[in-house]
Amino acid sequence: MTSDAARRLAITVIATISACYTVMAVVLYLISTYLVYVPFSMSLWAIAAGVCTGVPHYLHVRAGLRGERPPLFPTTLIVQAVATYLTNLVLPYGWSAVVSPLFAGSLLILLPTRLAWPLVGLATVYQGWQIYGATGGHMALTLFYAVTVFSTGVMIYALVRSALMAKELDQAKAELAEAAVLKERLRISRDLHDGLGRSLTAIALKGDLAARLVERDPVSAKTEVGELVQVAREAVQDVRQVARGYRQMSLAGEVDRAVSLLEASGVACQVNLAAATLPRLSEEAMAWGVREAVTNVLRHSRATTCSISTSVRAGRARLEIVNDGASAVSPVSAGNGLTGLEERASQAGGAVTAEPSGANGFRLTMEVPT
Repeated sequence: MTSDAARRLAITVIATISACYTVMAVVLYLISTYLVYVPFSMSLWAIAAGVCTGVPHYLHVRAGLRGERPPLFPTTLIVQAVATYLTNLVLPYGWSAVVSPLFAGSLLILLPTRLAWPLVGLATVYQGWQIYGATGGHMALTLFYAVTVFSTGVMIYALVRSALMAKELDQAKAELAEAAVLKERLRISRDLHDGLGRSLTAIALKGDLAARLVERDPVSAKTEVGELVQVAREAVQDVRQVARGYRQMSLAGEVDRAVSLLEASGVACQVNLAAATLPRLSEEAMAWGVREAVTNVLRHSRATTCSISTSVRAGRARLEIVNDGASAVSPVSAGNGLTGLEERASQAGGAVTAEPSGANGFRLTMEVPT
């Protein structure tokens, strides 16, 4: 049920109940004016009391459906209390027996729980006591009117709360939808940065290398151009996979591509991978770690050597990538790449550390569960 539907239902039910109770009380005295000897002034009192009971109650319910209090609170609550109970001193036949259930609903809507429930209990006991005395100890009527005060008040309160909860639920759904959109935008941004960053770097490096080789070694230049085209095709495929929201990477495949790219850039590479089968999230996180680390090596350093190693110990897999020739501007705080990598590791239940190593080296480590 939507918040608008819940609100309409609450308004319909509460308005019906409130009108029935108030009109019933007023009509009782109007009829009594003609059927029984009751002064006409009492009918006027009944009409005035009905207005002073119904109008504040309407204001209370309307404010409650908005999750707030009426502007004239607590004056409106005091007016309703006076019209409900002090009118008993003027009108016979127990006026409050009919309209006190509405007052109980107002108490529960407007007052804090620690105060409202004791007052409703007091109103229930008082009404039972009054009816007991007025009927000469008639227990059935006593219980009926006493229970009516409590049950009707709770019903009015429950309807108002259900309408408010439906409204809050709709707001929560809207916030979740916005969060989902933001999360998807962040995913696309992260995947494009992590995926295309390496591909574009590789394209630039291979293009520069082919340009240098085109005159002195056309065969090698042609080979580099062919690899550049292949990397460009992989980049296009990466974009399509990002759009579909599906990327499945293997650690071994990413290490192979990293070694090829590093060696093409003149960086000697050492690889030592532990033989272990990892959960999909863990393996993909480590594959992204290799990609991000190699991208940073090529972008932010003048590395001549780079080592990529993995190890497994005590239920944790560890990836370690170390290079020399780190630039003065450390990529530790250099933006989206490492931030996205930390998010991926966190989703897999792991963590990432990036820090200087030695005089001019840099180390990136990632630990994920096995």
